Amino acid sequence: METRQFNRENAYEKLDILKKILKELGKIAVAYSSGADSTFLLKVSHEMLKNEALAITVHSHSFPQRELEEAFDFCTREGIRQIVCEFDELAVKGFSQNPPNRCYLCKKALFEKIQETACENGILHVAEGSNTDDERDYRPGMKAIAELGILSPLRKAGLTKEEIRFLSREYGLPTWDKPSFACLSSRFAYGETITREKLQMVEEAEQFLWNMGFSQVRVRVHGSLARIEIPAGEFTRLLSEKNSTKITSYLKNIGFSYITMDLNGYRMGSMNESLDI
Repeated sequence: METRQFNRENAYEKLDILKKILKELGKIAVAYSSGADSTFLLKVSHEMLKNEALAITVHSHSFPQRELEEAFDFCTREGIRQIVCEFDELAVKGFSQNPPNRCYLCKKALFEKIQETACENGILHVAEGSNTDDERDYRPGMKAIAELGILSPLRKAGLTKEEIRFLSREYGLPTWDKPSFACLSSRFAYGETITREKLQMVEEAEQFLWNMGFSQVRVRVHGSLARIEIPAGEFTRLLSEKNSTKITSYLKNIGFSYITMDLNGYRMGSMNESLDI
């Protein structure tokens, strides 16, 4: 795989391009999830457009409470206008059956909701926080974003994840080193029925592991089996008798029958490995 050498000057140049893109829009609604990318996009949007930049945060079953609280806290601290709207992804036709295009079905309905909210507040342009690195993974949700005309200013400016983290640190954003996060629905094997109860189990299991201090966590669901993904460097700590017993007991208590650890460790989009793509 081709490796890119990080260049600070390139990052600053792309930041200038991003600022120009945002300034020309005049008004913007940012789909804000409290992740590193959307936080950076929202911060720069607010810097350039002041009160003409609106944060729209969607509260759903697949969005952990801790992320919602972080989004609210950031907007309050920065003085950014924010609207939190409710969204029931389980009501989207076909979503609960978890087909390979689940992300497309969800993103289409979710961004239609965001567009509607933005329009009600007099804003035509809706933006989301994907970066150029997102083009390397299987992301059917990007199709929905394109179909709806949602803007992707970070990608348009050519910003990579590494550059966004660097610039976020320059801005003093707390998310500069925040671990990557994907919605809880991405934890289910394709074809596995997604329910509110199972989403709650995943959220509780991952929060338990976060609270134990693991730096990156995914709890993947295969029926009644929980497959834990953590960085390889943290295997020893998880497998210690004290911790493994504690984790097994907790996960069984919230509804899982079997608990395993993935020997390949954490990696983005591991459920897509079963697809012929």
